[in-house]
Amino acid sequence: MTYRSLRKCVDDLARQGHLIRIEEEIDAKLEAAEIQRRVYRSGGPAVLFENVKGSQFPMVSNLFGTIERARFIFRDTYESVRRVIELKIDPNNFWQQPTRYWKAPLTALGMLPRRCSSGPVLANETTISELPHLVSWPDDGGAFITLPQVYSEDVEQPGLMHSNLGMYRIQLSGNRYEKDREIGLHYQIHRGIGVHQAKAIQAGKPFKVNIFVGGTPAMTLSAVMPLPEGMSELTFAGALAGQRIRMITRKDRPAIYADADFCISGTVHPEKKLPEGPFGDHLGYYSLAHDFPVLTVDKVYHRRDAIWPFTVVGRPPQEDTVFGRLIHELTGPIIPTVIPGIHAVHAVDAAGVHPLMLAIGSERYTPYQDRREPAELLTQANAVLGQGQMSLAKYLMIIAREDDPDLDIHDIESFLCHLLKRVDWQRDLHFQTRTTIDTLDYSGSGLNQGSKLVLAAVGPPIRELPTSFDGDLRLPADFSEPKVCLPGVLAVRGPAYSADASGSDVAVENFCNGFRDNDAINRFPLIVIVDESDFTARTLSNFLWVVFTRSNPAADVYGIGASTHQKHWGCRGSLVIDARIKPHHAPPLIEDAEVTKRIDAMAARGGPLAKYL
Repeated sequence: MTYRSLRKCVDDLARQGHLIRIEEEIDAKLEAAEIQRRVYRSGGPAVLFENVKGSQFPMVSNLFGTIERARFIFRDTYESVRRVIELKIDPNNFWQQPTRYWKAPLTALGMLPRRCSSGPVLANETTISELPHLVSWPDDGGAFITLPQVYSEDVEQPGLMHSNLGMYRIQLSGNRYEKDREIGLHYQIHRGIGVHQAKAIQAGKPFKVNIFVGGTPAMTLSAVMPLPEGMSELTFAGALAGQRIRMITRKDRPAIYADADFCISGTVHPEKKLPEGPFGDHLGYYSLAHDFPVLTVDKVYHRRDAIWPFTVVGRPPQEDTVFGRLIHELTGPIIPTVIPGIHAVHAVDAAGVHPLMLAIGSERYTPYQDRREPAELLTQANAVLGQGQMSLAKYLMIIAREDDPDLDIHDIESFLCHLLKRVDWQRDLHFQTRTTIDTLDYSGSGLNQGSKLVLAAVGPPIRELPTSFDGDLRLPADFSEPKVCLPGVLAVRGPAYSADASGSDVAVENFCNGFRDNDAINRFPLIVIVDESDFTARTLSNFLWVVFTRSNPAADVYGIGASTHQKHWGCRGSLVIDARIKPHHAPPLIEDAEVTKRIDAMAARGGPLAKYL
C-alpha cells in the first residue's frame, strides 16, 4: 500500500496492529517525549496521542520505531527503489536481468513531482501558538518541530527540480522570538539550504522558505536522505511514495507540498539572527543556544484531518537510528561508485553518528612492497572526508578489505579488534587540526570547530590483544579502577579534568610519562581516561558514546613514548584518549523526575501502553 497522506498511513498501521491510540490527555511538554522514549526502547508500536493538552491537533510518534515497521510502511515501493539505485550504479544490469528490473522505468517516471494549483493543506489557517508545542527535555529552550521538511528553492533557478528539502531544526517558541511571528531555523554546515540562502543574499532577493510537517512518510525520509547536491529530494520521495509528489506552484513563492498536514510559510531575513536552543540532541547532550537565522512567519496552513508527527532524539539509540539503517540499506551500495576503492562506510550511531566513522577500503596499487603500510587507504580516507555529511566525521578508522574479506563493518567490536591488532601508533595516526566538525559536537574549541583523526591499518597482525590484566597493574597516583572495555582497550578512572594554558592536562601527560616502553600497560594498545571506568566498560555502547563524544583528537589524544618527527605525531606505547567531561562540553540529557513519576503512574493504571512503559 502507498500513502498520499499521513492519516491514511496512521489508519493502516492501526488496522495492522502497528499503532495504538491514547485517549487520555497528554501534555506535549515533556510527557509525550517521555512516553515516546519508553515505547521505542521496548520495541513498541506507533502511538497516536488523540488528546493533546492545549492543542486541537493529535500527535503521532514512533512511526519509524522499528526497522520492520519502517519497511512495512514502504512495503510496496522499497524493493523498486533499491532496484532503481542498482541501475544507477550499473545500467547494464537492466539488459543482463530484464525481468528483475522491468518496473524500474515506471518507478523512475513516478519520481517526477506533479504541479497543481491547490491541495488539502490549504483548507485551513491557524497560528504557531495553536500547533502542538513539543518539548522533549527539561532544559530545552522552547518547543521544537522534530520532523520538519524544510523546503527552499534556488533564486537563480527557481522551481521544483532545483529545490532542497531538508530536516533542519525548527524552534517554535521561547528565547526572544516574537510570538506567532518568528520562529528559529537551525541548520548545520554542508547543507543544501545554506547554498540557497547564500545565493539569495548575493542576489539581494528575499529568501522564502516553507516548512512542511506530515504528509506521506516518504517525504519525511527523503528530507534526511544524503542525496547528491542538485538532485531534488522530491524525486526520491515520489519513487518511495509510489506516486508523484503534488506541489502547489505559486508565482514568486516556493512551492507548497499539497498533501502535507501543515505548512508554515515565511521569509528568512539575513540581517536578523536570534539565539536558538538549547535543544536535547542526538549525541546525548544539549546543543547550546547560538545565534541562528529567524523565519518571519507569513502563513500557517493545515489540512482538515491534520496529524502532527514527531520524534524524540537523545543519546542513541532513538527512533532516528532506524532512519540511519534505512539510509544505509538504500544508499550504501552507491558509496563504492562515488569513492573508488571504498567498499563500505559506517557512521556509528552509538557514538552519535559523526564522531566516529568506520570504513573498509583497499590497497590495490602496491603489490611490490615487502612491508605493507597504509598508502591508498589514506587517499580514500581523504576522499571520504570530502563527501557531504561524511566530511563531519571526527574519528575515521579505515582498514583494508584484503586483510579480512569476511569482516562485517557493522560488527563494531570485530572491526576495532581488527584495527588494534594491526595499527602502528608511530605511523598510522593522521591529524587534521583547526577544521570543521559537527555543529552539535561540543568536544572541540568552538561551534563547528575542532579536529579530525584518521586511523589507518593494513597488513598482518603485529600484536595480540589482552582481555584481562594482572591484579598488580601499576597506575600513577589519582588514576584508578582499570576496566577492560573490549580486547586491547583499557578504561582508567582519572582525576577531574584540569587543563593548563596550552590546553593540555598535566595529569594525563604525567600519566603517559610515568611509564616505560616495556611496562605491562603497553600490552593494551588503547587506553581511555574517563570519569567512570565501570560505566564506560559496562557495554560497547557506553564505550563508544563516552570516548568519541567527549574527546577532540588534537587536544585529547596522548601517548606513552610520544614523539614528533617532521610534524608527524606518534607514540611507541599505548595510545591514550582523554574522554573525561570538560568544562566546555555541553551537559548530558537527564529526564525530569516529576514527569517520570507521572508516566510511571500511567503505566501502573494498566492503560493501552502499560506493557510498553
